[in-house]
Amino acid sequence: MTESFDYIIVGAGSAGCVLANRLTENPDVSVLLLEFGGQDNSIFLQMPTALSIPMSTEKFAWQFHTEPEPYLNNRSLHCPRGKVLGGSSSINGMVYARGHAMDYEQWQDSGATDWGYANCLPYFKKADDWKWGSDDYRAEGGPLAVNQGNEMKNPLYRAFIDAGVQAGYLFTEDYNGHRQEGFGPMQMTVKNGVRWSTANAYLKPAMQRQNLKIVTHALTRRIVMDNKTASHRAKKTAWGIEYQIGERIHTVEAKKEVILSAGSVGSPQLLQISGIGPGAVLKAAGVEVIHDLPGVGENLQDHIEFYFQFRCKQNITLNGKLDLWNKFLIGARWYLFKSGLGATNHFESCAFIRSKSGIKAPDIQCHFLPAAMRYDGNAAFDGHGFQVHVGHNKPESRGRIRIKSAQPLDKPSILFNYLQQESDREGFRQCVRLTREVMQQPAMDEYRGAEIQPGEAVVSDDEIDAYVRQGVESAYHPSCTCKMGTDEMAVVDPETRVHGIDRLRVVDSSIFPLITNGNLNAPTIMVAERAADMIKGKGMLVPSSAAIGLADNWQDSQR
Repeated sequence: MTESFDYIIVGAGSAGCVLANRLTENPDVSVLLLEFGGQDNSIFLQMPTALSIPMSTEKFAWQFHTEPEPYLNNRSLHCPRGKVLGGSSSINGMVYARGHAMDYEQWQDSGATDWGYANCLPYFKKADDWKWGSDDYRAEGGPLAVNQGNEMKNPLYRAFIDAGVQAGYLFTEDYNGHRQEGFGPMQMTVKNGVRWSTANAYLKPAMQRQNLKIVTHALTRRIVMDNKTASHRAKKTAWGIEYQIGERIHTVEAKKEVILSAGSVGSPQLLQISGIGPGAVLKAAGVEVIHDLPGVGENLQDHIEFYFQFRCKQNITLNGKLDLWNKFLIGARWYLFKSGLGATNHFESCAFIRSKSGIKAPDIQCHFLPAAMRYDGNAAFDGHGFQVHVGHNKPESRGRIRIKSAQPLDKPSILFNYLQQESDREGFRQCVRLTREVMQQPAMDEYRGAEIQPGEAVVSDDEIDAYVRQGVESAYHPSCTCKMGTDEMAVVDPETRVHGIDRLRVVDSSIFPLITNGNLNAPTIMVAERAADMIKGKGMLVPSSAAIGLADNWQDSQR
C-alpha cells in the first residue's frame, strides 16, 4: 500500500525546515520531509567558530565542483551544498544579510509580481528574533535568532568601521534596517553561543508534531507524474516522489503538492532527472522529456570574493589562537559554557558600498576578519595579520546547471561563467581600489603592516584582473536556477508553482530571479515563510508601509 501525505517536501535545508514547521502548524495537514543527509548533532555544526570544517566534510555537504571556469584561468571552484538537517544553514558562515530594498524591486520588475520589498519585509520580520528589539524593519520573538556575536571585542573590528567613515562612507548601525549602505557591525544567526540553523530554529520545535514525518538518508530519485485533465487540455501532474534508502525504493503520494526545497543545485537537478527541463539537455542525458521547460538550470548566479591580507603591528589577532592548544581551550570553553571565541563566526564588522557614483544601491560587500587565514582555518603566514573579504555582489555573468545522466548521485555539470562580463571585471577592479583606500585611513595606522595580498605591486587594470582571475573563490551563494517570473525562461510563477505542471512547487534560493546584495540565507528563509502562506491559501501579510529606503539611498551619494 502506497503511503500518502498532504505535502511532500524534498530537502530539509534553509527553506525545507521553514516549510515543515509552518505547514504542520495545522494539525489536520500531514507532511513528509525527505533529507539525504543525517542529523545535525555534531559539535562541528553547532559551534560557530568551526564553520570551515563542515563545508569540506563529505558527511555534511555535497562536494560539488564547477567545470573549468573559462574566465578564471580554467580553474575549477569548490561549490559545497548542505547535506544534513538544516541544509546549507548548518554549514554556512551564519551571516545574516537580507539584501538591499532595491533587490526586491528588481525581482518585481523582472516578473515576480508582488515580491517587492514592501511585500517581503513583513516576512523578514516574521522570522526575526533581533536581539536589539523591534522597529519598522526588525522584530523580536520569531524563530530565527539574530545578534552581533561577541560584539566586536577585538579593537580591529571598530578600527575597520572607523576607517570606512574616515574614507567618507556612511556609518550604519543596522544594515538590515533602514539603510544597508555603509560600514557597521555584522550580524549572525547565533543563539546563546550556538549556530542557529533552520534545523534549530524551525525544525526541532516541530519534530514532536504527530503530523510531521522526517526521513533522513533518503535519496530522492524522481518526481512521479501522471496525466490529469486541467480545464480543456491535458497537463502533467506531480503525483508523488520516488526515494531510496539503502537498496529499497519507496514511492509515496502527495495528496496536495510536491515541494522541492533541494537548493539551487539539487532542485534543478531533480527537475531535470524527472524529465522537466531543456529538452536538448534531457535527451543528451538519456532522460525522457516530460515537459520541455527551457529555464530549468539556467540563469545561475553566485557571489565570488577575494581577500586582502595585511600583517598586523600588534599581537591582537586570531593568528595567535590557531595552534592546537589554543583551539582546544576555545573548544572546551564553548563546550562547557557556549561562550568565548567558539561562539562567533569572527565576521563582526562589514561594509556595503557602491562601486561607482550613479548607481542606485550598493554592489560591493566587505567582511572584516581579525586574522589572516585560509578557508581551511589554517594561518596564511607566520605572525599576526588580518584580512578583508571583498566581492562585487551584482554580477551580470550567467551560468547553468545540467545533468549528465538520470542517476541522482551523478553530480551535474556546473558552470558559472564567473567574470564573463566586462562589468563584473570592472566591479572587481573597484573592489581592489576602494578597499585599499579604506585600509590606508588613519584608523588603521596603528595596526596596518605590509599588504601581503594582492600586494602593493598590483595596481594597473591588467595586474588587478590577473590577480582576481587567479585569486577569487566562491562565496558559496549559488542561486537563481529555477527563477520566478512569467517569461519563457521562468521556471516557477509568482506563487512558486512550476510552469506547466500541476501540484508541483519549488521553494528555495533557486527561484530568486536575481541574486541579492548579500548572503543568501536570510532571503531564502523569507521566501519560504512567504511561500508557506501561499501554500496554505491564507491571506498574505499586509505589505509594509515603512519607508523602504530607496529614495534616501539614491540621494546618499558616496563621498
